[in-house]
Amino acid sequence: MSSEGYSAEEVDSMPDRIAASFSNMTVLITGGTGFMGKVLVEKLLRKCDDVKKIILLVRPKKSKNPKQRLEEMFNGELFEQVRNMRGGVQGLLKKVCLVSGDASAPDLAISPEDRQSLVENVDIIIHAAATIRFDEELKKAVLLNVRGTKLMVELAKECKKLQLFIHISTSYCHLHEKLLEEKPYPPPADPHQVIQAVEWMDEETIAAMTPKILNKLPNSYAFTKALGEALAVEAMDHIPVMILRPSIVIPIWQEPIPGWTDNINGPTGLLIGAGKGVIRSMYCKSNSYADYLPVDVFINGIMIGVWNYIHYGDKKSSVINFTSSAEIKVTWSEMIDAGREIIMNRVPLNGVVWYPGGSMKHSRLYHNICVFFFHWIPAVFIDILLFCLGYKPVLMRVQRRINKGFEVFEYYTNNQWDFKSDIAQTVRQRLNTRERRDYKVDAGGLDISKYFEDCIRAARIYILKEYDDTLPAARRHMKVMWFVDLVTRCLFWGFVFYWLYSWTTSFGSSATTSNVFPAAVVMES
Repeated sequence: MSSEGYSAEEVDSMPDRIAASFSNMTVLITGGTGFMGKVLVEKLLRKCDDVKKIILLVRPKKSKNPKQRLEEMFNGELFEQVRNMRGGVQGLLKKVCLVSGDASAPDLAISPEDRQSLVENVDIIIHAAATIRFDEELKKAVLLNVRGTKLMVELAKECKKLQLFIHISTSYCHLHEKLLEEKPYPPPADPHQVIQAVEWMDEETIAAMTPKILNKLPNSYAFTKALGEALAVEAMDHIPVMILRPSIVIPIWQEPIPGWTDNINGPTGLLIGAGKGVIRSMYCKSNSYADYLPVDVFINGIMIGVWNYIHYGDKKSSVINFTSSAEIKVTWSEMIDAGREIIMNRVPLNGVVWYPGGSMKHSRLYHNICVFFFHWIPAVFIDILLFCLGYKPVLMRVQRRINKGFEVFEYYTNNQWDFKSDIAQTVRQRLNTRERRDYKVDAGGLDISKYFEDCIRAARIYILKEYDDTLPAARRHMKVMWFVDLVTRCLFWGFVFYWLYSWTTSFGSSATTSNVFPAAVVMES
C-alpha cells in the first residue's frame, strides 16, 4: 500500500502525465554528455516511450568523435537498466541522434544542414551546457556560459515548433542576495558587452583584468552564470522560456543507481579526500549548511516543469528555485561526521595514507597552522619516501589541488544563503500518487546516513575503481592506520611533554643558580 492508502496496482493504473508531456516531442539537449545531462537522457529514455527524438549537441573530445562519445556513454553502468529495457545500445540509438557542435564555438559549430533540421523539428530545448569549474579562466567561462547561452537563444528564436526553452541556471549565481526569491535579478554586468570584450581580447589581458571585472563576486562561475541567466530573461519577450535554478547538484539518491556520479566535485570529493586521510583541516563554520540537491531529484523537477508549463498551462512559473533547505538542512559538521563514520566503519577506501581524522576550524590562523603540519609536512615526507623507493611522488601534487580547491570552497562554507522554493512546493501538489512516486521531488523517506553510504560506495566503485572484493583488505589497512595514528600521537605528545619538562627543569635550575650565586659572592667577600 502507498502512503496515501492506494495499492500498488491502483498506483500503477494512474496516468503518467509527465511522460505524456514528451509524447511525439523532439527534444534538443546541450550538455547531454555531462553529469546532469546523462541522468536526464537516461530518465527520458526509461520513462518516455513515446518521445519522438532526443537530439544531443556533442563536440569531439580527447580524440573521440561525437558518435564514439555517445556509444561510450550508453555502454556505461548508468544506462544498464535502460539498455536492457530498450534492446541494447542500438535500441537507444533509435531514439537518440547527434548533432556535431560546440556551445562555446561561434555559431555553435553547427553545419547549415543540421541547423535547418533543428529549426524545422525541435519542440523543446534544454540548455544545460556549462563549465562548472569555479576557477575556470574568465574567457573560457564567458564563451561557454554566456555566449553559448546567447547563441542557443538565437537558435531557439528560429525554431518553428518551439514550445519551451529551458535554461539551467544555478541558485548560487546571485550571491549578493542572502535570500534568493523566484524572480529575475539584474546581472552584474551587461552580458552583450562582456561577450564583445572577451571575443577580441587575448586570454592574458582578460586574466589580468579578471579581479576588476568580477568585482565582489568570488569566481568566474557565479559571474558568468548570472550573465547567462540575464540573456534567458531577455528572451522571455520573444519565446517561451523557463529558468531553473538548482542548488549544489550531488549524486543520485534513488534511481537508477543510488549514489552514482561521474566526478568528485563538491561533497563527494571532500568525503573522498577526508576518507583517504589527505584532508585533515577545513576552515569552515561547522554549524552552517549548504543547499544540496540529488541529481535525480532535479531531473525529475525538469520533467515536471515541462508538464507544468506546457500541458498544465502555468506560464507564470518561469523562474523556479530547485532547492532542498526548506525541507532538510545538513550542516557541514554533520556531513563530515557521517562520512567519517561510514568510511571508518563500513566502507573504507583503498590505499588510505593516514587514518581519517582532523576537524573544522573557525580560526583561519589555526587552520593554516594545521595545514602546514598535517597536510604539507606529511606530503613532503611521503613523497621523499616514494622517490627513494623508485615511485613517482604524488602527495605534493594532491595537496596543491586541495589547496586550490580550498580557495574556492571556503567562500561558500563561511557564508550562508537561503532560498524561496514556493513554486516547486506548489507544483508538486498537482501530481498524482504515481507521479509523486516516479518523479520524486520531495525529501520524504530520505535517510541521510544511507545516502552518504551509497555515495561513498558508488564513488569507490565508479570513480576510484575500488570494487567490493577489496573491502576486506581495506578494512585491515584501516586498522593498521588506526594503530600507526595512535602510536604517532603518543610519540608526538610524549615529545611535547618531555620538551616542556626539560625546559621547565632547565629554567628552574637556572633560576636556582642565579639566586645562589649572589649569596656566595656576599659570603666570600
